Amino acid sequence: MAATGSLSEADLLCPQCSDIYTFPVLLKCGHNICRVCLQAFWEWKGCRECPVCRTVAVPGRPPINLALKIAADTFQVRRTNRNEETCCLHNEKLKIFCQNDEELICLVCQTSKQHRVHECCPVEEAAEQKKKEITAMLEALRKKLRLLNKTKEQWEETKTHIQTQAYQSEKAIKEEFEKLHMFLFEEENMRLKVLKQEEEIKKQVMCEKLRTIQEQIETMSSTISDIETALTVRDLLFLKDYKQTKKRAKCTIQQPECIRDILINTAKHVRSLKYGVWKKMANIVKYVPITLDPNTAQSNLKLSEELTCVQYSNKQPLPDNPERCTGSVCVLGATGFKSGKHSWTVEVGQGKDWYIGVARESIKRKSTVFLNPAEGFWVIGLCNGDSFWAQTSPPTKLALKQKPGKITVKLDCDKGKVVFINAADSTTIHTFSEKFTERIFPYFSPGLCEDGKTSSPLTICPQTIKVDVQ
Repeated sequence: MAATGSLSEADLLCPQCSDIYTFPVLLKCGHNICRVCLQAFWEWKGCRECPVCRTVAVPGRPPINLALKIAADTFQVRRTNRNEETCCLHNEKLKIFCQNDEELICLVCQTSKQHRVHECCPVEEAAEQKKKEITAMLEALRKKLRLLNKTKEQWEETKTHIQTQAYQSEKAIKEEFEKLHMFLFEEENMRLKVLKQEEEIKKQVMCEKLRTIQEQIETMSSTISDIETALTVRDLLFLKDYKQTKKRAKCTIQQPECIRDILINTAKHVRSLKYGVWKKMANIVKYVPITLDPNTAQSNLKLSEELTCVQYSNKQPLPDNPERCTGSVCVLGATGFKSGKHSWTVEVGQGKDWYIGVARESIKRKSTVFLNPAEGFWVIGLCNGDSFWAQTSPPTKLALKQKPGKITVKLDCDKGKVVFINAADSTTIHTFSEKFTERIFPYFSPGLCEDGKTSSPLTICPQTIKVDVQ
């Protein structure tokens, strides 16, 4: 074979595919073929022969012609570089960059009709400018990538939190049903015990009655048997014992008594059984008109298992979902209202700083806001443990004769009123008037304690349950 540098393009063409060699292999007959072309030809032909001269190849894999491969690869690189650096129209070097068309051109292209009025600049200047542009775009992509990675982490945390929530909810459900099962089990045993006691007492009475009547039966049977025997003896002997037989024949046993109320009082035991159990269950069941929504609670807030009590505590790892309030230490009710009248009573405890009331659904939850109607809040609160304020704009100081322990919040969506009432004496503390245009949610914000770890809780008071028949 000629030296690599003296090979022409024709020498580098595969006789099978007529393209530049790719991994050329050398056959025993001296012909070179692309390895892929040779394998395909052999599979099609069904025998191992040269595609050029039909000489049967020796067994085994033909060796790669390394020198020819290097020559072919070098030619490909040169041709590629030549094509990349040369104008395909004028065969001139590409030294100019057209800003309008964003493409490389030669000096002849620059003076042509197509690019004559375009903004052009040297390749080096254009490359520097465009690299800065792409670098800025790259930084934007990196920023988006960081955002995607951060979002992925948040979503993974959310997935884990969902599993935790499901487990905790399942546990709470099982515990509540276990309490109900235990109540029903104990109620069932108690009722069965009462039934069993009645059964035992009445069975004992009947046993006594049966024993008495059995004795009477035996006595009567013996008497009848003796009289029947007396009637069969000889007349003289019969008349001799006549007086005694006559005396025994006179029955001194009274008629059996009529036993009343001896049967099981089935009506007492099964009458309205489910209603009776349900009514009794009202003593162990609590109902609160408002339930707190843990998905809106700021991460420092701790809620009770039944979601009726909230207090400030240690920070918890919670996902930053859109509903969660992170701009202020608060939690919303789980149910919002758009119409009708609603009320609930809150035990404010001994906290020195707290706020309760209502807030509209569209409040800013991720940034610090002012608690006033303009921001969507209608609340009152205690500051520094001594002064009560209605969060109007500006705030209104409330003159209260005594510090309330429980405050009732009354919401009238249709009339647009929020009234705060001292539950102890039913006196009105403050009234907001507003035209509500969206869903309104109960609002709770417990204050910090001096140790900074826990606070006096805000508790939604349960309502009295009555089971009546109309």
